Order: sequence, then C-alpha cells, then structure tokens
Amino acid sequence: MGADYAYDEEGYLWPFFVFTLTFIVTLPLTYLLVSRSRDPAAALKRVQSDYRHEHADLVDTLRKQEKRKDRKLWLLAFVMAGWAVMGYMLYLINTTEAPTQKIWNPYDILSIPESASIKVIKSTYKKLSLRFHPDKIRPDASRNETLEDLNARYVEISKAYQALTDEEVRNNYIQYGNPDGKQGYSINIALPKAMVSDGNGKYIVLIYSALFGVLLPYLVGSWWYGTLRRSKEGSLMESANRLFRAYQDDIDEGGVITALSEGKEYEDLFKGNKADSQLSRIESKILAEGELSPFAGGLSVKHKEKLQNLESGPQRKALALLWAYLGRVELDDPALNKAKLEVAPISHALNKSFTAISLAYMNTAPLLASYYTSQLLIQALPPKSSPLLQLPYFTPKIVKAVEGDSRIRTSVQSFMDRPDSKRRSLVVGKNLLTEQQYKEAVKVAKQLPYLRVAKAYFKVTGERCIIPSSLVTLVVKGRFVPPGSEKLPEVNEPDLEDIDPAEDDLDAILGRKTKKQIGKDENGKPIMSADSEPILPPLASAPYFARDHSPRWHVFLTDSKQGRVAVPPFTFAQFDRPVFQEDGRTPTFAMQTLKAQFQAPPQAGHYTFVMHVVCDSYVGFDTKMEVTLIVDEASKAAEMADDDQISEPDEGWSTTFLP
Repeated sequence: MGADYAYDEEGYLWPFFVFTLTFIVTLPLTYLLVSRSRDPAAALKRVQSDYRHEHADLVDTLRKQEKRKDRKLWLLAFVMAGWAVMGYMLYLINTTEAPTQKIWNPYDILSIPESASIKVIKSTYKKLSLRFHPDKIRPDASRNETLEDLNARYVEISKAYQALTDEEVRNNYIQYGNPDGKQGYSINIALPKAMVSDGNGKYIVLIYSALFGVLLPYLVGSWWYGTLRRSKEGSLMESANRLFRAYQDDIDEGGVITALSEGKEYEDLFKGNKADSQLSRIESKILAEGELSPFAGGLSVKHKEKLQNLESGPQRKALALLWAYLGRVELDDPALNKAKLEVAPISHALNKSFTAISLAYMNTAPLLASYYTSQLLIQALPPKSSPLLQLPYFTPKIVKAVEGDSRIRTSVQSFMDRPDSKRRSLVVGKNLLTEQQYKEAVKVAKQLPYLRVAKAYFKVTGERCIIPSSLVTLVVKGRFVPPGSEKLPEVNEPDLEDIDPAEDDLDAILGRKTKKQIGKDENGKPIMSADSEPILPPLASAPYFARDHSPRWHVFLTDSKQGRVAVPPFTFAQFDRPVFQEDGRTPTFAMQTLKAQFQAPPQAGHYTFVMHVVCDSYVGFDTKMEVTLIVDEASKAAEMADDDQISEPDEGWSTTFLP
C-alpha cells in the first residue's frame, strides 16, 4: 500500500496555490510601495511664506524628484501584476465547480433500498449482471460510452453484490468503507496535469531552479550586500570610513564641510569628465571678494588653501559646489546651479555619519561642529555668518545695515526684540527692503520655533533624593517662543513641575502611555488628561535646501573642563502639546516637557554640567546653560524614607544660563 499522487485534473486546487503564493509576495511589496509613495511631509504644517528666490522652482523640482525616486516603476508593475493574478485566481475559484468525492455505497450501485432482502439483492444483481456483462453489451457511441467504462461498471456491480452477500467482503466494507479492504492514501498536487505531462515536467524543474536557485539567492545576497554597503545612518560604508579618517578633536564647521566632500556618493554624481567640467569657473566665483567675508563662498583663508590643495576630481568639485551653495553664489549656469543644490542633501546625509563618529569619541567640539554644520546646510549659510540671513530677502547688504561694523552677529531673536520702528529704520529704505519685503521677513520670523528653556532639573521618579548609580531623569521645561512674539504670558509655576505617576502604574513609569498627568486629586492620585497624539513642529523654513526637513532638538550634557560629552544626546522631533494654533501662525506658548534618563555617578557629590539644547535646523536657536546634579549618600535616602514629616522631595538641581 502506497501513496497515490494525483494532479489537479479538474483545475480546482491550483488556483488556491497560486493565489496563496502570489498573496504572500504581493502584500509586503504593496505595503512597501504605499509607504514609499506616501509623503510624510504632506501631513506636516509649513512655515507660511510667499517668499521665492530665483531658484525656488529648481528646488521644488529636486524635492519632487527625490520623492519619485522611492516609487520604483518595476515595483509598481510587479504589484499591479500580482493583484491582477490574484484577481484572476479568485475568478477561477468562484467559477470552477469543486469536485465531489462520492462515498462507496453498494445499495446505490445496485439501485436498491438499504432495507432490501437477500432475495431482492440476488434478483437485482442477476438482472444487472446480464445487462452489463461484457460479452452481451456494446458501447453506445451516442452516450460517449467506452468498453472500459462498461467493464468498470460490471466490476462495481459485482463488488456491491459481494459486499452484501459475502461475509469477508462485507466486513471489509463495514470496517474500511471499501470491499477491497484498507486503501492507500491519495495526495493531491495543486498543479494542472498538463504542466507535468507530455514532457512539460522539465520546464517546471527549470522554473523552480530559477526561482530557488538563482532569484532567491540573488535577492538575499543583494539585501545582505546592501546592509553591509551602507551604514545605519544611510551613507555608504566607504564614505563613513573616509569621514572616520578625517575626524579631528579640534575640527570646526569648516573642517566638517571639507570632510563631507570626501563622500563616495559624489563619485557617482560626478562621473567621468563631469568632475573637472567648469571647476575653474566655480572656484573663481566662490573665491571672489565677499561682502561680509573675505570670499563670496564664505570660506576662510585656511579652507581656501585646503580646497586648492585638493587634486582635481569629484571631491574638489563637490567641495567647491558646497561652498557655492553655502554662500548662495550665483554660478550663471543652469547645470551648475542644479549641481550646487544637489550636493547639500548629500552632505546633510553624510553629516549624520560624522555625528555618529563624533559620538563614538564623546568629544564636545566635534559633536557641536556636526550639529552646527547641519544648521548651515539646511539654511544655506557659511560658517560664522549672520543668523539674519535665514530671513527672507535678507542679503549681506541688509545684514550690514543692521550689524554695522560690529563683529558680534545679531541673532534673529535680538533683531525681533527691537521695536518695530527701530527695525524699519535699519532695513527699510532705498537700496534696502521694501515695505512688503520687510513684512514678509517679519511674518516668517514670527513662525520660527525657538525653544526657550524655562527650567531644567534632575530627579529620580518616586524618590526624594538622588543617590549614587540611580536612574536619573533630566527634565527640561520650555516653551516655543518665536522671535518677536507679543503678549507672552507669564510662566505658570505648576507647569514647571513634573508629577510622578502612581506607583502601580507601570505603563506610565515606562513611558508606554500617551496620557499626561495634569495634577493630583485630594487622595494624591494622579489626574490623567485625555489621550493625545504627539505633536510635530512645522517643517523647517529652508528655501534653499532641496529636501523637506522636520526640525529636531538634541539635548545632552557636557563636562566643560574636560571638553567631553557626559550624557549622550537625546533627540526630540515631536512634543506632547501643540506648538502653534490651528492657523499655523499663532504660537500657543504651551509648556513642553523633554526628558532624558541616564545613570547617576557612582559617588556622592555635586556635579556641574553644561546642558546643550541644539536645534538642527536653525542657526542661533540653541540654548546653553549650567545644571548641577546633587548626588546624596544612600544613607540619606534611608533617613528620608523613615521621616514621615517630609512631604515633598528635594530636587537635586540648580540651573544657571550661560552667556
């Protein structure tokens, strides 16, 4: 007794097989296609502005091209084909009649009732055997009968008679459902018989060999090679290695910009003779005399020498174009202007890898340089340039009218804090800004999200003091106060508190709840607000950057004496309360809460750190302040736990703003 392999004669099973296989492949590809097609930036608010510089259309085009890059045509075609195949398989499943498996019944074969007597059974068998005996019956062509069919019919009649009259055959029928006894099992293969008959089997083997022997290893190998080829920040591993070699403990923003030009990505952008094409023209433009700096590109003499010491090639052209972008230098050539705008997003992606490298060394200066470089790339500003150039229509000439000969740069906040009449007298007039241009600049400035820190302190959740090696939470309280904000409300002192969750609320302690505690009731239990979705700030106002970018804020602690990072950065891209009202322009001045957890030092004492709150998108919107962590002996915590008279915890903190 063996297995009987039967192919799908009726064509009923194989559509299920094909549908299942296609579904398994098509569904994840569909999700991938939809996720790539969805534009996350479309749901985010933007800084409202009518300002458009002369290359604004080109910037818009490059942004759209980048979004279309993820929408692979082959992926779209594959997904459409997959859904078409699944639709056709569903049609076959619905229209193909399912084969019915008949139960062998001797009474049905003899066409007699189950109550029939032996006499009736014998007489019926005699009549049918005479009628269907192979020697007496001939096939009827009109009924498409064959001799094999008639012989099979006669055999079935004989078996049915024996099952009802012969004791042994009857026992087989009763026990196994078949007069011949126990039968072998049948395995149905969900493939049409035509696919494996008439010599077609070799093609099936060929198809399976191609799928599992060639295509699958290729896809797995491509995926694996892709993971090894790129770092987790998205840059090529070769580029990350070059940035690692370019790292220096005392590197500044200009040095970071030079290092970013070493990216291998530029070799693909400037293939062949593109690397040297019009390079001298670009360099002559960026090395021309500048209005606020020695050179139009904003580079220093030191970085000019670094540029000129490079051999002609992709790196030198990338660096020249990068300085042209940062200095907003007009290159008087459509292709060069496009290339100038293309290098900035590549450099921004490479800068993420440089930030990761800086974090590995934990030195303060390179980390800050990488964050400041991100600001410069997004705002298209050279190092040490005026933050006022972030405002629409502000040119070096307008900046000079504001700052005069002072070497101290005027921040956007400082400019907007001046009376309106004073601002107008500086920037509005002949050969300066028009009234309309001034209003547009002020409108944009009043929408920029400047996070003003109100208070920063340390605490341990549920404890009255901080002891060595405990899990400390750095709590930063602040409000988004755009430059030039009017009628700023006073800080509500209860908003500066951070209320501990209930001791049995593990989800809230671990940060798994979206509900926010807004107070305590008379029994001391926390009062929770309604569920709230995280709030994203508006997209960065970056008219020259050929990508949509959502601002991020990095909070970290440094040791100013050693120049080292004490607590690595915690990055915040969303907040628990709205930044602007529904109109997208009016600030809410809502108190935001940023939290970062780290382990306290192993020894008791007073530890003074410098806290940095750095925005990656705007120049001059950072906060730098001293914070002191007070770590008490463990014995003090035990004493406080026994002291029922103490009702409120001592917070181990103090803050001092640095100039």
